[in-house]
Amino acid sequence: MADKLEFLSDDWFVEAKKLAESAGADAGQAGDLTLNIVVTGGPSGDKEIHMANGEFEQGLVDNAPTKLTVPYEVAKAVFIEGNQQVAMQAFMQGQVKVEGDMSKLMAMQTQQPSAGQADLQAKLKDITA
Repeated sequence: MADKLEFLSDDWFVEAKKLAESAGADAGQAGDLTLNIVVTGGPSGDKEIHMANGEFEQGLVDNAPTKLTVPYEVAKAVFIEGNQQVAMQAFMQGQVKVEGDMSKLMAMQTQQPSAGQADLQAKLKDITA
């Protein structure tokens, strides 16, 4: 793909879904965790997304036990570049807000990515501006 896509744009979601589907079951992560995420301050404004079974989808869901509010650059660093340290720093500085069951978030953070997850993350990084 010659053109990179804005993280969390509609076109990015279309391509990310295609990549996740082609990656198969090995790319799923985070068990049965459902997490609502509000990403603030992005180039196209704030975005409401959720993660279920390791895949991102647009919009928030009612059954999520935890909701994060995260700045755009932090979300991109964590979810595209895999930089968990940025998330911890942002949390300690009060830039990341957590509502609900924080233990679910902590459990997710301790998991190491499988080979399939790492491959999918690399492909997402390749399409993301």
